[in-house]
Amino acid sequence: MSKNLKKAALDYHSTGRPGKVEVIPTKPYHTQYDLSLAYTPGVAAPCLEIEENPENAYKYTAKGNLVAVISNGTAVLGLGNIGPLGGKPVMEGKGLLFKVFADVDVFDIEIDEMDTEKIIQIVKAIAPTFGGINLEDIKAPECFEIEDRLKEELDIPVFHDDQHGTAIISAAGLLNALELNGKKIKDLKMVVSGAGAAAVSCTRLYINLGVKPENVVMVDSRGVINSKRTNLNEIKKQFITNRNLDTLADAMKGADVCLGLSVGGMITKEMLASMAPDPIVFAMANPDPEITYEDAMSTRDDVIFATGRSDYPNQINNVLGFPFIFRGALDVRASKINEEMKIAATEALAELAKEPVPDYVNQAYNVKNLVFGKEYIIPKPMDQRLIVRVASAVAKAAMESGVARKPIKNWDVYAEELNNRLGYDVKILKSIRLKAQQDPKRVVFPEAENLTILKAAQNIIYQGIAKPILLGREEKINKYIKVHGLDLNDAIIIDPSSKKETKRRQKYARIFYEVRQRKGIGHNSSKEKMKHRDYFGVMMVEQGEADACISGLTRKYAEAIRPALEIVGSTEQRHIAGMYLVMTKKGPFFFADTTMIVCPTVQNLVDTTLLAAQKIKRFNIEPVIALVSYSNFGASKGEGARRAREAVKILHRDYPDMIVDGEMQANFALNTELRDKVFSFSKLKNMKVNTLIFPDLDSGNSAYKIMQQIGGAEVVGPILLGVKKPIHIMQRESSVREVLDMTAIAVVDAQCLEESN
Repeated sequence: MSKNLKKAALDYHSTGRPGKVEVIPTKPYHTQYDLSLAYTPGVAAPCLEIEENPENAYKYTAKGNLVAVISNGTAVLGLGNIGPLGGKPVMEGKGLLFKVFADVDVFDIEIDEMDTEKIIQIVKAIAPTFGGINLEDIKAPECFEIEDRLKEELDIPVFHDDQHGTAIISAAGLLNALELNGKKIKDLKMVVSGAGAAAVSCTRLYINLGVKPENVVMVDSRGVINSKRTNLNEIKKQFITNRNLDTLADAMKGADVCLGLSVGGMITKEMLASMAPDPIVFAMANPDPEITYEDAMSTRDDVIFATGRSDYPNQINNVLGFPFIFRGALDVRASKINEEMKIAATEALAELAKEPVPDYVNQAYNVKNLVFGKEYIIPKPMDQRLIVRVASAVAKAAMESGVARKPIKNWDVYAEELNNRLGYDVKILKSIRLKAQQDPKRVVFPEAENLTILKAAQNIIYQGIAKPILLGREEKINKYIKVHGLDLNDAIIIDPSSKKETKRRQKYARIFYEVRQRKGIGHNSSKEKMKHRDYFGVMMVEQGEADACISGLTRKYAEAIRPALEIVGSTEQRHIAGMYLVMTKKGPFFFADTTMIVCPTVQNLVDTTLLAAQKIKRFNIEPVIALVSYSNFGASKGEGARRAREAVKILHRDYPDMIVDGEMQANFALNTELRDKVFSFSKLKNMKVNTLIFPDLDSGNSAYKIMQQIGGAEVVGPILLGVKKPIHIMQRESSVREVLDMTAIAVVDAQCLEESN
């Protein structure tokens, strides 16, 4: 692990509230009456209902959406036996993934116990709390007995993801790889490098799908598991081959498939070259695969190749499976996760990869069009269709195999429920960051003598989002870097006031003077301004020496934006506005104008709406826009309401395809049912508004700050609209994460500008 990554990871886990998860109430609790219902005496009523019928626990408690992630820390990632407490961050991380991908709640439980029988009894004793059990990072061979016994003795789903997650995802890839190379699964000769939990589970699932056991050769750290070997455990004995093979190199000769579930570097180019025509190689050791993508591709061009890494095609990523498998199992109240359900998940993933890929996925991975083929045999984690496809397939299989206790009656309604399940919609930010990572741009930070900026720059470099250019006194920046243990070796540091920058500063001053000489700027003033880092940074963007600029953390907004207005200026609409992305439990919303025009004219409101709609479409969201006011559709003759009303008339006339209406009060804008009942004539009928255009700066600025402080929303911005080049002015005292998000947006802006030119 690099020093940079280690520091960032420790900061991530320790900053603010320690850890990654929390428990929050789901019912009102502010009054004495609320508390009397939540606890004594009211809580006795559901207790007695559950005593009478235990199934009522699913009705009156969180059991039905609660999964235990349980580990004893004996096989944690690639770290080995680091103990239950050492493994806790991993278990919390698993809980986070469950929640953000499938809205499954998790308690992580770390057990300080090595004895298999005792672990089984502990899990059985706490099982009534949960709707499902996810076993995690328990070493083989104990993990097999623990899972088998618990599946047999409990009536809720038990799933060891280290085994089955990799098996399900890779099996989907195998089915699609076979469709591409035309081979039959029953004819495959398969080599498995590794004999741990994942290797065993993969092999078992492949056999269930049609691979013949006699065609499988498994290799552990001592060589081929063959009839010559002694002291094999009962699990490995299932995979003894009678063929006269001793080494991995022997086994690879003429093989059709090789699964790598061992350690990096195990497979050589020579081994790959010895395989049968059109081989399939899944090198899944992390972080270094058994053979690198580059070595595999340079050895032969007929190989279908996958790894566990996100920076190469065909990532075998367990997050494609476990959140959605449990989602489907919980929703039908399955008593177990059986082979039928695992195969259903496998087939759903395989089928999804063959369908046309949504534009937002292509854009997130910076490709024009992902198409089913050798480099796309498995869906991408960013694909929002996963929750519906996989959860529905698992739920159907549970019903058909007889383990579902709460069958789903309307699959269309279920699909809609799944799509609406997730809380804060961070998919937009994930998509933006992924797109930025595909083609990182040079982003200049004029306030680099600020610790928040330096921490953000470290994260930006590590995540590959941008190439930071830090403006400030080199001595002071380096002191901050040393004192706080930052790793910014890949960042460029420039001091605009230094002698070293005299030539560039003079060049910038001449250019600035030519632009502003008739607007009160003289030669000396131009020279002085170019010593100011905000002006210098924006001029770097204007001159093509940087692609974007982020500032505003230490200055008033009006001061920070002035260089952008004077140097870069506005687009052809000659209007600039500010917009915030506000992420709430009801999804993402966009608020504009929140930073620029104090009292907008009718044309200002029109232009703000157009700029906001244009930007929102870049996020692969169709803007549904309401111009809000204190009045509804002409009910008031007040000036603010009139301007909003007139702006809507212009938008309806000149942009008839735009989904926009107003003026209307915010409650009608945001409550579809209420709006449709009272104003059925609205152009927004049956639509969920996601964009609010405010009648003045007072209301827009106040609204997003209220949402942030009281509503608990996460806000990103302000996103500056209408500037010719990617310049963004953040709010003062923004956090590291907010700087990171705005940098990603700025990079995507720069990418779009480059494409348009």
